[in-house]
Amino acid sequence: MTLTFSVVTPSYNQGLFIERTIQSVLAQTDVAFDYMVCDGGSTDQTVGVLKQYQHQLRWVSEPDGGQADAVNKGIRSTRGDIIAWINSDDVYYPEAFRQVQQVFLTHPEVQVVYGQANHIDRDDKFIESYPTEPWNYRRLREICFLCQPAVFFRRQMVQNYGDLDANLKFCMDYEFWLRYGQHTDFFYLPKPLAGSRFYQDTKTLGQRVAVHYEINDMLKAKFSRSPERWVLAYASVSVEEREKLEGSDVGNLLAPVQRINEFCAEAFHGYRRWRNFAVSPSTIWQIARWIAAAYYHWLRSKVNF
Repeated sequence: MTLTFSVVTPSYNQGLFIERTIQSVLAQTDVAFDYMVCDGGSTDQTVGVLKQYQHQLRWVSEPDGGQADAVNKGIRSTRGDIIAWINSDDVYYPEAFRQVQQVFLTHPEVQVVYGQANHIDRDDKFIESYPTEPWNYRRLREICFLCQPAVFFRRQMVQNYGDLDANLKFCMDYEFWLRYGQHTDFFYLPKPLAGSRFYQDTKTLGQRVAVHYEINDMLKAKFSRSPERWVLAYASVSVEEREKLEGSDVGNLLAPVQRINEFCAEAFHGYRRWRNFAVSPSTIWQIARWIAAAYYHWLRSKVNF
């Protein structure tokens, strides 16, 4: 028995990286696959790169409804047994498909396989290992420990439980895994399968507050309230991004106090919107400790000034 792969790449103005993505797909061996690139009408060199490889892949370049819409379009236009989704700035590592195929063949009950991955920079150099963890659905609700290009799933999952939510702009993959994880356990393959590009222009880094806001909205819609970890992460990121925008005053002795006050204000907003003010005693205690520490350092610095 053999399994075929369908590889889908959504793309928009990633001409700087897309050729490396394409080459990493075409370099996979011992596995039959078809490759579809769904470009959103790029205005950079992307289309020129796609034309160079048009005998080895299929592609379209036309306006779409965003990343999720492009992935869904690619899934619908392919027929492979196993779906691999990789963005146009990420890369697969050699033999990734072969290793994943072996898992699916050996374990026919497995519906989703995910592996390890690395964060890489603009020049494909290693930055750090992605914080992947063994499968635990409850833990997945607290932190997204799956790296999107290192996740592979059977087409049957899409047929049974739906495709990506095109209404989501940032966390469509996270919602996807949470939805599928409600129906089946994922198989963890502890081997590096992909490199995920990590640089300032990525959506995750470039719009951190919006990303965390959407994640919390999604989690509340799915589970009636978002986990505290995500609410507090939103508050922390909001304060960090505001400081970057406004600049930090290193000579301001009140800065730690102002920071914790801003954090508490953002946390209050988050708990009201995403948890209906449900706060655990441990969180109340932890925030109280942060407030006490901030005021302690302020008073100490004031005495020593």
